[in-house]
Amino acid sequence: MRAEFITDWAGDPELWFMDYRNGDGSIAEMCGNGLRVFVRHLWEQGLVDQGRLDIATRAGLRTAWPQDDGRIKVSMGAARVSTEPTWVELDGRRHPATTVDVGNPHAVVVLDDEAELAALDLSRAPSFDAGLYPAGVNVEFVVASSRQRLAMRVHERGVGETMSCGTGIVATAAAHLVRTGQLTGHVEVEVPGGLLDVQIDEDQAYLCGPAVVVAHGSVILPD
Repeated sequence: MRAEFITDWAGDPELWFMDYRNGDGSIAEMCGNGLRVFVRHLWEQGLVDQGRLDIATRAGLRTAWPQDDGRIKVSMGAARVSTEPTWVELDGRRHPATTVDVGNPHAVVVLDDEAELAALDLSRAPSFDAGLYPAGVNVEFVVASSRQRLAMRVHERGVGETMSCGTGIVATAAAHLVRTGQLTGHVEVEVPGGLLDVQIDEDQAYLCGPAVVVAHGSVILPD
């Protein structure tokens, strides 16, 4: 929709605005994968010219660039890694976690190996410190397969386990860089849905990956 119809948006009203709802109907501030698909839809439907595109979101202004290999690169804002210790509990086991803000809240848990990652039961939401995350939190479980490559699974608030989470991928990459003493850099993150690239700069994170429209439908909105 056009940004002029979003009462909370104070920027350019002529921009396209990506609003996002979780599976339970709650509002999400940002979705990195959804942003790339939204941009792909605008391009394919001829609603905007092919090329660099600015998009308004509840997390602020985001920019998308088409890549020569067909992927889409999007700006994700700053990824802010907190030093405040916290925890996530799953199946009776409490894990230390790192809080990362990517326009929405994330708790990143580092596991020892990929067998442990594969064995997780994410059919139920992990427990967390509700005082620290009063609006809920996306929880990422991650294993470092190399210094620049991670494997990740995620339980998204309001949804459950998903095949991928763009902001979660950026959060895990940012937390990994801080943990290994690399405040900026490039990280590949593999999720059940595929492989994505993250570039972290001093004040901006970028996410790059495919975006393919696989179906079209219609929705009736209430007056």
